[in-house]
Amino acid sequence: MIYIVINGLAIAVAAFIGLAIALLWYRKRPSPTALITLYFANLWLAAILAGALILAPPKGSIWTMTIGSAVIIWAGFVAPAIAGSYQIRRLSFGKIATDAGYWLVTMIAQSILMRLIGLTAPPA
Repeated sequence: MIYIVINGLAIAVAAFIGLAIALLWYRKRPSPTALITLYFANLWLAAILAGALILAPPKGSIWTMTIGSAVIIWAGFVAPAIAGSYQIRRLSFGKIATDAGYWLVTMIAQSILMRLIGLTAPPA
C-alpha cells in the first residue's frame, strides 16, 4: 500500500475531481458531512484505481488500459453493489442509473487525471 503514499497528490486531486463531478451531476448542495463522506469515498476509489493503473499490463495502449481499468472495476464492483443495494431498498431504476452513472464518469475521469499527472510504482 506504499503506492498510495507515493502517489498521494495524484490520488487527492482525483478525489477532488470526484467531488466536482458530484456537484455538477446531482446539482445539489450537500451537507458538510456528506461532502466529507463523499471525499473519502472518492479518495479510496482513486487509491484503488491508482493501484490498478500501476499494475495494468502493457498489453494495450496506455489509454485503453487507463479507461478500461476504470470501466472493469466499475462493472465488476461498483455497479453490481449499487444495483443490488438499491433493489433491496426498492429504489427506482432511475436512481440506480443516476448513481451508477456518476461513479462510472467519476472513475473514468479519475483514471485519466491520474494518468496525466503521472503515477509511480513502488520500489521493487
